[in-house]
Amino acid sequence: MIRLATIADLPAISAIYAFARTQMAKDNNPDQWGKTHPALDVLEADIAAKHLYVIEEAGNIGGVFAFILGEDPTYQQIEGSWLDDQPYGTIHRIAGNGKVKGVFNKALAFCEQLEPNIRIDTHQNNKRMQHLIKKNGFVYCGIILTEDQTPRLAYQKKRP
Repeated sequence: MIRLATIADLPAISAIYAFARTQMAKDNNPDQWGKTHPALDVLEADIAAKHLYVIEEAGNIGGVFAFILGEDPTYQQIEGSWLDDQPYGTIHRIAGNGKVKGVFNKALAFCEQLEPNIRIDTHQNNKRMQHLIKKNGFVYCGIILTEDQTPRLAYQKKRP
């Protein structure tokens, strides 16, 4: 089951992100989220804006992701080009607890029901995420810069 996250979910969500940061470091990607990303204030803002979702199985939270409809400021400039300029949603901050399988696929299927034109980005060292993105039909579009000006590989999955 996928549902909107609540403030009460923050301990479970924080534990998932801590696990994800550890996994990223083991996968030679220690810089994408560092030791503290996403920050608590970002998560609280996502919850307040109704952008943060959790994936629940058997009453336990096993995955978390943000899905934001509308224009993403960091996607306005791209070294390359998007597939189209149509309205889109963006998946950010996706992570699992390592126990629930298919977190990316479940999140993507959910997001596609809300908006079938989806964009996503990831760090050049995040090979695991790059594999999932490509496997699920996203097309590489170019390089975007995050708020702190670090480059990310940007992808789009166009509406059918």
